[in-house]
Amino acid sequence: MKLLHTADWHLGKTLMNRSLIEDQKFILEKFLAIVDEVKPHAIIIAGDVYDRADPSTEAVDLFDKILFELTERKVPVLCIAGNHDSAQRLNFGSRLFANKNFFITAKTADKPETIPIADDFGDVYFSLIPYFEPAEIREKFFGDEQRRLTFDEANKFYLDEARKEIPAGARSVAIAHVFINGGETSDSERKFVGGTGTVSLENFSGYDYVALGHLHSAQKMTKENIRYSGSPLKYSASEASHEKSVTLVELDANGFVSAKTIPLKPLHDLIAVEGTLAELQAQPPCDDYAYVTLTDEKFVYDAAQKLRDAFPNLMNALNKARSENAVAEPTRKFREDVSILEQFADFFKEMTKRELTDDERAALKEICGG
Repeated sequence: MKLLHTADWHLGKTLMNRSLIEDQKFILEKFLAIVDEVKPHAIIIAGDVYDRADPSTEAVDLFDKILFELTERKVPVLCIAGNHDSAQRLNFGSRLFANKNFFITAKTADKPETIPIADDFGDVYFSLIPYFEPAEIREKFFGDEQRRLTFDEANKFYLDEARKEIPAGARSVAIAHVFINGGETSDSERKFVGGTGTVSLENFSGYDYVALGHLHSAQKMTKENIRYSGSPLKYSASEASHEKSVTLVELDANGFVSAKTIPLKPLHDLIAVEGTLAELQAQPPCDDYAYVTLTDEKFVYDAAQKLRDAFPNLMNALNKARSENAVAEPTRKFREDVSILEQFADFFKEMTKRELTDDERAALKEICGG
């Protein structure tokens, strides 16, 4: 059985107030082309279909288009809700979609949803584990019992319940949206305070393959058969070095055989570059989403405007001189016996590590009225 594993589409995402919907349309067309090429037995979408609980009209329309395209190809699709999704919105129409072999699980149930899909060797059982808060498991399964559950405990309990729905000896796949201890994170993921949202790798023992969503870097955990597919696009500067992809998984009669990534080439890449203003202005124009760090010794004013011709899709321009000289907290306090000019001169020296020049001091004196 061939499985195509993807996650974290974040439809409707914006980057520095710029809509990425056209980039998402482009990359999902690439995804459909991969579906046509590899002809998988099933497709897995491991959560965070949307970027927010109330997705934009454009995001909903795009998901609707992809739903239609996939059902036209008659490939079973298994989809769960992530922490960015609204369970109510994503669950809408799930019974109708199931008739088209599109299985959406957005809410926990008394019996975790298990979908069997057959290949030449028999059925493979898919446990659909949507994102949930521990309180949801406590209320559903423990009633009024005053029992506190961590994310790890709630996840383990629900997976134990899911395994009860799988016949002994059958091949199985878990689909979940969680943060496993030791996973590589990036800035665009929703963080949990103090690691309270993390779960243990051991919770997934017994499954032939574990298809994960939530972390945006494509990665395997300590075992080859437990993997994050990563997001199809880069969604923060910390992901600039990522190679985005989907994961092709193969199972045989005995279970997991292999997994490999298939690269996705975006409409616009997201890059992080460094250099002096002169060096970067001399380069050919680049239409990637660019996060630029200027290495000039002196602070460059209006850096974004000066870089716009070289980087028409500039996201941010940072002066390294300022960032290295910046202080975490103000250390200067206003002193009544010192002139505004001298107060500013002290501040300027603290921030730039140099004294005001005579010309700068004269200009400032004129501004301050003598």
